[in-house]
Amino acid sequence: MPNKAFTAWQQARHDELAAPDSWLGLAGLFWLAPGANRVGSGDDALIRLPDGPAHRGDVLWQDGRLTWQPVGGASCELQTDSAGQPSVVEVGEWAFFIVDREGRLAARLRDRAWAAKRPFAGLAYFEFDPAWQVAADWQALAPPLSMEVPNVSGDLKTVEVAYQAVFEVAGQAVTLLPMAVGEHEVFFVFRDRTSGKESYGAGRFLKTAPAVDGKIVLDFNRAYNPPCAFTPFATCPLPPPENWLPFPVTAGEQKYRSGD
Repeated sequence: MPNKAFTAWQQARHDELAAPDSWLGLAGLFWLAPGANRVGSGDDALIRLPDGPAHRGDVLWQDGRLTWQPVGGASCELQTDSAGQPSVVEVGEWAFFIVDREGRLAARLRDRAWAAKRPFAGLAYFEFDPAWQVAADWQALAPPLSMEVPNVSGDLKTVEVAYQAVFEVAGQAVTLLPMAVGEHEVFFVFRDRTSGKESYGAGRFLKTAPAVDGKIVLDFNRAYNPPCAFTPFATCPLPPPENWLPFPVTAGEQKYRSGD
């Protein structure tokens, strides 16, 4: 029987994906080049809008700075998502913002009216099972590991791993390596024997509270789909081979089905 905290987590996931700024509203991903990047519906636009004027303006990438220069309007400097929330440029019912992926910049296009066209169909879950709330040993690695983690775009990111979570499933010792360890949470990316069947093929994400007294709780009931399960315009990290679990994790979010 799920508790109130778990039910609240599920509701928060639903609200996030149903919101105007949901991953489901993304309509394009356009990699920028240094210099002027044309924005509009014309064939010569790098940031291609589905409708409206052929030329709306330009995103200028010069000397490490980004500037939005609308046609007939005042220019403004743009911030990427590297330091938090990026600047958002509104163009009719469309909006775009700039993401920074290891120095490569791209404009993500969002349809602000997406929900009226195809309302969010909701998420499916495996049945809540307290047996998948696993208390793992949080072991330091000496020396730390250096891993090349790919994303769905084929890019590699070097991740330094100083700890590992070690636990048992049906008598089998299992290790999970974190992708990030912060002050308030630890982030894992994994896949298992349900991946590509009951759950999303590229794997799932899991966030946990930090370890306490050498133990970390992995609640797989809160395993969730990465953004790339909902849109082709995300750049999700893929699970490293070390995090391919050799058994089915029948907990957490199942494969998203849009209802189309």
